[in-house]
Amino acid sequence: MTSIDPPIDISRLEDEWLEADGFGGFASGTVGMLRTRRYHALLLAATRAPGGRMVLVNGIEAWVEAGGERFPLTMQRYGPDLIYPDLRGNLLGFDTAPWPTWRVQLDTHTAMIADVFVSKATCETVLRWRLEGGELDAPVLKVRPLLSGRDYHALHHENPAFDFSAQVSADQSCASWQPYGGLPVVRAATNGTYTHAPDWYRNFCYVREQERGLDCSEDLAAPGVFSFDLAEGEAVMILSAASTAATQSTSDNPRTTARASQLADTEQRRRAALGSRLQRSADAYVVTRNEGRTILAGFPWFTDWGRDTFIAMRGLLIESNRLDDAEAILLEWSGTLSDGMLPNRFPDYGDAPEYNSVDASLWFIVAVHDYLATPHASARTRAHLQQAAETILTGYTNGTRFNIGCCPDDGLLRAGIPGVQLTWMDAKVGDWIVTPRIGKPVEVQALWINALRIASAWNPQWRQAAERATLAFHRRFVDPATQTLFDNVDVDHVPGTVDRSIRPNQIFAIGGLPFPLLEGTAARAVVAQVEAQLLTPLGLRSLAPSDPAYRGHYGGAPLERDGAYHQGTVWVWLIGPFVEAWLRVNGASATNLTQARRRFLAPLYAHLDHAGLDHLSEIADGDAPYAPAGTPFQAWSLGEMLRVESLLARFERDGA
Repeated sequence: MTSIDPPIDISRLEDEWLEADGFGGFASGTVGMLRTRRYHALLLAATRAPGGRMVLVNGIEAWVEAGGERFPLTMQRYGPDLIYPDLRGNLLGFDTAPWPTWRVQLDTHTAMIADVFVSKATCETVLRWRLEGGELDAPVLKVRPLLSGRDYHALHHENPAFDFSAQVSADQSCASWQPYGGLPVVRAATNGTYTHAPDWYRNFCYVREQERGLDCSEDLAAPGVFSFDLAEGEAVMILSAASTAATQSTSDNPRTTARASQLADTEQRRRAALGSRLQRSADAYVVTRNEGRTILAGFPWFTDWGRDTFIAMRGLLIESNRLDDAEAILLEWSGTLSDGMLPNRFPDYGDAPEYNSVDASLWFIVAVHDYLATPHASARTRAHLQQAAETILTGYTNGTRFNIGCCPDDGLLRAGIPGVQLTWMDAKVGDWIVTPRIGKPVEVQALWINALRIASAWNPQWRQAAERATLAFHRRFVDPATQTLFDNVDVDHVPGTVDRSIRPNQIFAIGGLPFPLLEGTAARAVVAQVEAQLLTPLGLRSLAPSDPAYRGHYGGAPLERDGAYHQGTVWVWLIGPFVEAWLRVNGASATNLTQARRRFLAPLYAHLDHAGLDHLSEIADGDAPYAPAGTPFQAWSLGEMLRVESLLARFERDGA
């Protein structure tokens, strides 16, 4: 958990919290309550789980009226940069356990405790408020929901088409709105009373979008105000998305309080059963797709990506013993095989997946290996997953999309055509592929050889191909001058050419995969070079600072950001393969295990209390102070940390 004691450091106010619903929807915001992204919302629903995500309730305006005074509880940022009301001096505390909870000072003797959580059982957002201390005169809480009804990537502006009309229960405690036809109905069930008072709140400013060179101004609709008598006890609001506008009956007013308590008890027990702090956070990424499961690559803007899913699930699910979920994901994705390939990603809208990745299918085989190493799989599931793996290997051997195929000259895997990005270094701006890596990228060979070796365990026909490719790898990738590895050979399919860029991809020949390809001098040389030139407290740089193309800061408009994405930017998930490689080279003695925890994992544990709270960021600047960037909640970052923790625990338990 993240706990911030009073007074809250102003530098922490833009750290972010996340509450996911298990279907692709979520609620998120900041410690300081200001929405800094277009994605921050209290009710963001996946209309076609896990895609079709729509922002329905962006936030609230809340205040307490007592004794003729008004005490604000929320603050907003308006353009160009006006915070009103400014409560930064009134925030006394914040905690993420068991969910986001604030203490806000009202007067010298009174504070308000406010919390918010998403119930995974019902996909509802529950908000609660209660007074602490003091004796305010007839305190009444006022809450004005701020609505849009837009795609989560878009922004909303004042327009005459917005439908302010409300369906209200007889006792005025519950209201429903449908801002635009065809969208879900927004329901608010409360233990207060609703007064219809339509209005527009204009020109909200989202500074994270502004920094990213994107549109950052939004107008929101405020249909009305709920009032709560705090002298009667806590105030409760339950937000939900529904297909119809039916409201609750007059008898539901007192039951709303009890229902909120029941949802809280159920959700708290569910979270406690998940295990460690990391495992509780990991649960956010596992979502429903069709009749199966999948993993969202990150919040707030990523969908489910193939490589991210199979990399992340090794730690998030398999090492965490969530094997039912792991099996469901592998089976769901195996049903999308096409020409020996699995999708790179599923888009937000539409059912057609995108098949433009050389490595996603190979990471699937690695995840299958890890899963089948457990006793969980039935004989039928085992046979199905093995057949899927062999379909991939056969497709790659014979050749498939984008010139992906086994090279007859050396048995290595070639891939790539101009204009298409196929490896995990996949930044593209317009027609510009920043790191095309056409040819035979080093990590793709490590994955290819591992996949062949994995399949040869149940089908010996793949053994010879694995041995041939391994010999070719040693012959073609080891740089005689340094004993490190080239990043790519046969660049642009030109035989004999090499790319000597110092990148982290070579680490996969030693760590991060079931079967290391290097040992001895070459393995030590690779780990030493990566440690010296790429290692930072938050992961590995994507390019060495000595390279003329190095970019040490990730920021600015899309062109600048994507140009730096794999040209020096630090990737947190790469700490997993690095730590494993470091231990394979240096040995897993008690001293080295202690050193690995202190040097490589301690900074990541510290990072759990910054940026995306209780989670790990996607990326960070390559230059000190290594400011986090990208998505603040990234699945494979957390997954690799869980996998390394499991690896270290295994070494500590069993000995080196």
